[in-house]
Amino acid sequence: MASIAFVAAEDPLPGISYTNTRLTVGPWSIHLVRLERGNPRYQIQSIHAGGRAVGLETLSDQVGHINSAAGTALAAINGDYYERENDYAGAPRGLQVVDGELLSAPSGEACFWINALGEPHLQKVQSLFHVTWPDGTTNGFGLNGRRPAGGLELYTTEIGPSTHTEGGSELVLTRAWAGPWLPLRVGQSYSTRVQEIRQTGNTPLTSNMVILSVDPAISREVLAKIKPGDLLRISTDTQPALHGVRMAMSGGPILLRDGRREKISAEPGQSYEISSMAERHPRAAVAWNQKYFFFVEVDGRQKGLSVGMTLDELEQWLSTLGCDQAMNLDGGGSATLWYDGEVRNSPADRVEREIANGLVIIQKKR
Repeated sequence: MASIAFVAAEDPLPGISYTNTRLTVGPWSIHLVRLERGNPRYQIQSIHAGGRAVGLETLSDQVGHINSAAGTALAAINGDYYERENDYAGAPRGLQVVDGELLSAPSGEACFWINALGEPHLQKVQSLFHVTWPDGTTNGFGLNGRRPAGGLELYTTEIGPSTHTEGGSELVLTRAWAGPWLPLRVGQSYSTRVQEIRQTGNTPLTSNMVILSVDPAISREVLAKIKPGDLLRISTDTQPALHGVRMAMSGGPILLRDGRREKISAEPGQSYEISSMAERHPRAAVAWNQKYFFFVEVDGRQKGLSVGMTLDELEQWLSTLGCDQAMNLDGGGSATLWYDGEVRNSPADRVEREIANGLVIIQKKR
């Protein structure tokens, strides 16, 4: 990947830099933000459109919502894949934790998180979310997304003023007794009381409750186990355990693990989500090594500027950069890199797309 035609770099603050590298090979236009690890001035956070669990906004607008009391946004990149249509547009397709609050459930896919000690991790995360009924039986559930057929979904006020569901039964759950309650955190167990059982969907939400929505196919089975006043246990455990995590973002697939390139299995005839891995498209990724974090965006679908990369090509470039761990993020028209007040890449749609979420580097208040 030689033949560098153009490199533009900016280093306005110590410990963080932006570079746009243009290669005649491809051609490719690669945008890179590099952050010094361990620098106490900076912090990586996750953000979501509108500061909620659903909704769509440009990355620029999402950055604009950051509370100035927390610090100043320096750089950002788009995040996870997401629901694109209906009342749940913007619901992440995997785990997201924002400032310690749990917005969505893991899907078993790759996830990037930073633990309470400030150490980054990259691994597939499985949901162990479940409700324990009075008779001791359990059922799994999702969080703040479209209720699955034959399943359960838990809703918090992060979804909006109501659950947006149709039909089924909905259990209004409140705090059982004094103690920690909302917002939901990952890796916790909550005692709740059934305040009300509603026989229609779209239940209103207030700040002191959560709603457990039950699909019509299993409503009769569930309602036979409970009545108003009963106590239920809600668990938000995961595998691996993520106790104390302040930020987390799903994506995938994993590109680099411990400096080794992961095998990308993508063949023609498979679903577009799989086959597109071997096609050249705009790409985005988060990566790191012992010294630095990296936000990486590769422009694509623009002849003469940048054609995009396959995931194999992206792996190779990240490996050449010296990354040890790397995870792919949503690409295509969603691929966006924002730095020092403006979008720096050339979006495939020629305009900044409204997306669900992102990762942001904050300069903390002293």
